[in-house]
Amino acid sequence: MKLGQWLGFLALVISLYILWQIRQLLLLSFTAVVLAVAINQLVLRFQQSGIKRVWAVWLSLGIVITLLVGVFFLIVPPFIEQFRQLVALLPTGINQIQRGINWLEERILENYVPEIPDFNGLIEQLQPLATNLLQQAIAIFSTSVTAILEFLLVIVLTLMLLANPQPYRRVFIRFFPAFYRPRVEEILSRCAEGLGNWTIGALIEMVFIGVLSGVGLWILGVPLVLAHAVLAGLLNFIPNIGPTLSVVLPMAIGFLDAPWKAGAVLILYIVIQNIESYWLTPTVMAKQVALLPAVTLTAQIVFVTLFGALGLLMAIPLAVVAKTWIEEVLFKDILDQWRQVPSSVEGRW
Repeated sequence: MKLGQWLGFLALVISLYILWQIRQLLLLSFTAVVLAVAINQLVLRFQQSGIKRVWAVWLSLGIVITLLVGVFFLIVPPFIEQFRQLVALLPTGINQIQRGINWLEERILENYVPEIPDFNGLIEQLQPLATNLLQQAIAIFSTSVTAILEFLLVIVLTLMLLANPQPYRRVFIRFFPAFYRPRVEEILSRCAEGLGNWTIGALIEMVFIGVLSGVGLWILGVPLVLAHAVLAGLLNFIPNIGPTLSVVLPMAIGFLDAPWKAGAVLILYIVIQNIESYWLTPTVMAKQVALLPAVTLTAQIVFVTLFGALGLLMAIPLAVVAKTWIEEVLFKDILDQWRQVPSSVEGRW
């Protein structure tokens, strides 16, 4: 290769390395884009009603913040009270476990007498544990501070994108060659459309899961029906994993009321998730984003490996955007153009 080609290849390698090093920042920026696109759906509705964009943005943000605050006060205080009840019942559970251990010792381990360490030996064993607990506390504090800063960054970027998205869009388009910029403009519009459709589909599924969960829990007589229903709808945002997490609290609280309700709640949620997986998702998401279930699961595994927990949350939006770029650039602009087979190749058949 010529010197210019080597320099271009080296620049490409360096660029890919830099992008890999700042991948977490890029994911946070993408999260802000997704939030801005989702809220922009509401902004556009207000603009169609004749409201100016500035006021439409503030009105949409007010509605979103009000909903978030309402959900917080609806879910958190009741669950804290129920958690206190679980903690209060914890000694009873520990006593039952202790009785089981004593029974095992009497039946099975009665001939085994463990060596009881002296006080100094016990202190030596506890010192590494105390050091480990201190390190874990420092790590949790550092992680919490990082998470708060990342959350603030996403909020600021979302507000900036909502206020005036066009300059950022133009800057992104300028990274492409001049002849391809109109095509990039079209692809970005398709990406925004895909993210908007995914937002609508996700909201439909969340409402469906929340309503079915609420009705089922109300029939079973489980306390905090509304809070559990809202939580089930919100956690459905995370495919495959979210529904599993949403069943834990209603099962625990149902067990406090009557032990049989825990099993009934588990059966209820399994039925609801089967309805959602085999009927609702193929019906709604096939029309909205047309993502195959295997693609969804693979995207979750890949993005959680690359980006961690936030990658799991953003797996489906990332898959939607990646799907759009692959279809438009790789399939339509490259592969679909190779329609004519060269004459030299035709003669070989």
